[in-house]
Amino acid sequence: MNPSLANFMLARTPESIKHPEGHEEEATQATQATGNKMSVNTHFKLNTGASIPSVGLGTWQSAPGEVAAAVEHALKSGYRHIDAAFIYQNENEVGEGLKKAFASGIKREDVFVTSKLWCTFHQTGLPEKCLDQTLKNLGLDYIDLWLMHWPVPMNPNGNHPFFPKHEDGSRDLDTKWSYVDTWKGMEAVYKTGKVKAIGVSNFSVPYLEKLLSEATVVPAANQIENHPYLPQQEIVDFCKEKGILVQAYSPLGSTGSPLFKEDGVQEVAKKHNVGPGTVLISYQGKSNLVCRNLLR
Repeated sequence: MNPSLANFMLARTPESIKHPEGHEEEATQATQATGNKMSVNTHFKLNTGASIPSVGLGTWQSAPGEVAAAVEHALKSGYRHIDAAFIYQNENEVGEGLKKAFASGIKREDVFVTSKLWCTFHQTGLPEKCLDQTLKNLGLDYIDLWLMHWPVPMNPNGNHPFFPKHEDGSRDLDTKWSYVDTWKGMEAVYKTGKVKAIGVSNFSVPYLEKLLSEATVVPAANQIENHPYLPQQEIVDFCKEKGILVQAYSPLGSTGSPLFKEDGVQEVAKKHNVGPGTVLISYQGKSNLVCRNLLR
């Protein structure tokens, strides 16, 4: 990740999303690219009442030594939502980018930061340990949204701190631990004020149904892969019914996706004189989904 790549994505993000004030006309044009006359959503409300920017900068697969510059550049260019995760193993550099952006005058309270609990930190006492390390790496006192990265508890004492395996090469899962208990641990951390909202990621309907049957706190969000190739309408509809905001990762398609070259995307982009990236981002906004752009 580097500033030139940041420029690539920033150039494809509608100005009405990066800078909502004074760009009402651009906002209308962006959503009209999908044939809808509604103005584009620049923010959504979580079930906690908090506001979350509709477009965020993702930091997955970001090369060492580059992510700090990209985060700083994105924030100075108008982004106000940074998506990180413990397992990305670059949160210290994300923190460097945040620090430089804050030093330039951007206020912490104006930036929405998401992070995620990794699978080897599900058991009793470990979720808060993982979060404390994330806060230290990011240089923050709190996280705006903290997600359970996967509903898959792994052995915290296995042969690898993040991806433990059995001798046969299969993943070393902790089958005696339930992700529902992990959620209860996250609920306890939520009460400390170290996180302003908690949610999940990569959850299907059955997993959410089980969680909701025992949860005290309804997840504020569910971050899933979502784009025209993978709309996942069943889980999207279920989340909307339950008041859970859906966040779309890989909105431009997963790694190596040819979405930009799809005839339909190209046709709509040409018709409305916008880039294919604008069409795909507007697709998420029209669907009332938070869009997490990935710069890599």
